[in-house]
Amino acid sequence: MNRTNRKQAAALSYNPDSAGAPIIKAKGKGIIADKILESARENNIPIQEDPALVELLGQLEINEAIPEDLYQAVAEVFAFVYRLDRRLGK
Repeated sequence: MNRTNRKQAAALSYNPDSAGAPIIKAKGKGIIADKILESARENNIPIQEDPALVELLGQLEINEAIPEDLYQAVAEVFAFVYRLDRRLGK
């Protein structure tokens, strides 16, 4: 597999009670991406596939808040998670 086509993953954390933006909690490519996705599945954390967004998130540092220009894209991910949680009765 071409190194530029390796699987990528990023994990976000968001506290709706704080005034802060979502934070990058984990990111990686290849085996690290596989481990992030495996951990999400094991913990019943929803996974949203968006290669363009994960590429942008991968440029951020761990524990860095997402920049304002990514708010819309990340809000769509959180809306997806919210809808999924409602369907599952959470």
